[in-house]
Amino acid sequence: MTKGTAVPISDAPAPIEPAGGSTSQALKDCASGTFGGILQVLVGQPFDTVKVRLQTQSSTNPIYSGMMDCVRQTHKKEGFAGFYKGTATPLVGIGACVSIQFVVVEHMKRKFNADNKGAPLTNSQFYLAGAASGVANSFVSGPVEHIRTRLQVQQKLTYSGPIDCIRKIYAEHGLRGIYKGQPITMAREFQGYGAYFFAYEWLVRQSMARNQLTSRSELPSWEVCLYGAGAGYAMWLTIYPMDAVKSKLQTDAFGADRKYINTLDCVRKTMAAEGVAGFFRGVGPCLLRAAPSNAATFMGFELAMRVLSS
Repeated sequence: MTKGTAVPISDAPAPIEPAGGSTSQALKDCASGTFGGILQVLVGQPFDTVKVRLQTQSSTNPIYSGMMDCVRQTHKKEGFAGFYKGTATPLVGIGACVSIQFVVVEHMKRKFNADNKGAPLTNSQFYLAGAASGVANSFVSGPVEHIRTRLQVQQKLTYSGPIDCIRKIYAEHGLRGIYKGQPITMAREFQGYGAYFFAYEWLVRQSMARNQLTSRSELPSWEVCLYGAGAGYAMWLTIYPMDAVKSKLQTDAFGADRKYINTLDCVRKTMAAEGVAGFFRGVGPCLLRAAPSNAATFMGFELAMRVLSS
C-alpha cells in the first residue's frame, strides 16, 4: 500500500455524505451490514470450525493429522451439524459485528472527506477508516469469538450452548473471563480490517475508473464477489499468526490450570514447541473460507444497500 496516494472521489461507488451523515444512512449501513454478516456466518462457519480445531489441538498429541482428517473425523463423530457447532452466537454476534464495521467505516470515510474539503481520500485514510471499524467491532467480536471457539473445540459436553457457556464463565471469572484474549483480538482487528476495507475500496474504485462507471450499483455481481474475496485474502494473509494466538488464548483454561499467562507468553511457548509453523496451523481452511465468506459478506451488503436505497 502506498500511503498518500489519492483515489479520486469522483470514482467513488456512491456520493460520500458530510461527516456525521444522516441517521437514515447510518441505519441503512447497519441493516445492510447485518445482512452481510449473517451470510458470512452461514457460508464460513464450517471452515472456521475446522480452522479453530486445528489451531487449538495439542502439538504433542494431536487429534487430527491435517485439514481433511479433521473434516472426516468431525463428520464421522458429529455429522454435518458438527461443523456448525457454536453457530448461534456468531449468527447474532457476527451480524452485529459486521453492521458495526460498515457503520464505522462509512462514517470515517465521510469524516475524512469533510476533513479533506472534498479532496480525494488517500490510501492511508481508507486503511485508517477500516482499522477504526475493526477496533470498534472488537468489543463485540472478542466475546463472540471466545464463546464460539470454546463451543467449537469441546469434545465432551461442558457447555450445553452459548447462553450456558456465557453464564458459567461469567459466574466464575466475571466480565474479564468473557473478554479473554481481548488485547490480541483488538490488534488483529485493527490490522485486519484496515487491510480488508482498503483492499475492497481500492479494487472497486479501480474498476469504476477503468470502466467509467458513475455508481457502485453498476458493478456486476461477479465483480462484487471477486473484490470481496480479494478483501478477505488481504485481511487473513496479514493477520493469521495473530488469529492463531487469539484462538490458543481463548480456548486455554482459566486460573491455575491455564497454559499461557498472556499474549507474549503464548507467542514464546508456541515458538518454542512448534516453531513458526505453530502460528500457521489451520491456515488451509481459513484461506478456503476467505473467498466465499467474504464474497457473500460484500454481496449481501451491496444487495441490501441497493434495495434500501431504491
